[in-house]
Amino acid sequence: MAKFAFIYRGGQPFRTPEDGRAHMERWHAWRDGLGEAYVCPGMPFSAAVTVTASGTREGSGEVPLSGVSIVEAASLEAAQEMARACPHLGIGGDIIVAQGMDMEM
Repeated sequence: MAKFAFIYRGGQPFRTPEDGRAHMERWHAWRDGLGEAYVCPGMPFSAAVTVTASGTREGSGEVPLSGVSIVEAASLEAAQEMARACPHLGIGGDIIVAQGMDMEM
């Protein structure tokens, strides 16, 4: 099985703590439904800066990064199907699905 990074971007803030808890319940149900394919929970992001050769600027670009996790799937298409069911899409975010490469680091 290949590994894929799910790179979460954007998403609307929650209006109430209850909305946030309801979203997390949907998130946990989605994650649990992936079973052993969900190999690394990664982490959500908060503040970010972008570092370049010419300096540092606030933020992570036009669409802010929200988090990352790692899954295993048989193909890029299978990983896309996993991402399509993610509740992050329901709060206005998107997910970049990027296939990892096996190489010595």
